[in-house]
Amino acid sequence: MSATTTKILATSLGDVAIHVRGSGPSVVLLHANPGSSRDFDAVVATLSENSRVVSIDWPGYGESTLSDPTSFHGALSYRDVVPEILHALNDEHSWGPFVLVGSSVGGFAAITTAQHHHELIAGLVLVAPGGFTSHNVISSLACRTLGRERVARYAVRPLAWLYLRRRNAVTRNSLREARGVSRDATGRAVFAAVWRSFIEPGHDLRDTVKPETPVLVTWGRWDPVLPVWTDGRTASSWLQVPVHRFASGHEPYAETPDEWLAVVQPFLASLRDTSNSWRNH
Repeated sequence: MSATTTKILATSLGDVAIHVRGSGPSVVLLHANPGSSRDFDAVVATLSENSRVVSIDWPGYGESTLSDPTSFHGALSYRDVVPEILHALNDEHSWGPFVLVGSSVGGFAAITTAQHHHELIAGLVLVAPGGFTSHNVISSLACRTLGRERVARYAVRPLAWLYLRRRNAVTRNSLREARGVSRDATGRAVFAAVWRSFIEPGHDLRDTVKPETPVLVTWGRWDPVLPVWTDGRTASSWLQVPVHRFASGHEPYAETPDEWLAVVQPFLASLRDTSNSWRNH
């Protein structure tokens, strides 16, 4: 069993912690808000049996720093930093192209990277990706409310309790990390800024051009944040692929890891069979 090594990469947002396990073609894990790379702990070992798994802590979360919270624009800043990270990893280690596994805000960043940096991407695995929510009075009010730092202090942990519907070692750790975010000024600022960014025009993917890359979409049936019957239906129509549903909340890879892997691993195997550039790295 391979060990995990951690690299620190200087970016325009701050020093980003990148946790690497395994070898072979690269799979990059992008977590939700709040959270850290540890949200994927239940699936990393299995994924690393055939791939190099690169787990990223978003700036401001986990072991990563955020240089200037006042100029941080939430999902839009994360969108912009992903290509920067991938170019750096490819230039230094020749690890590209990459399969991006993006959860929620990570899914939004994964899609936009594939739209604008196609040469870096071999495929996408999306988990309840952001960017497909209809903007109405209720959704706008929710984003504005959770986008206030004084609200974030009290909302981070209850929200995590709400959207993580199953309890195991990984989700219990996520709840502990959410409590830490609620107690940390930078963490609260990051959490709030990400929620505010959800109602920015740049976060709406519905009128953009879908990426020309293989894509797998996964969703929790009981996701209360991005419901599969609304956001999932819109994403499926836009991406022109079906949605694979799981008996979970917002993070099926953490809540129902075996079932999620049973869908994701054949998709990755198909990419190894069809993509020479990805397989040979």
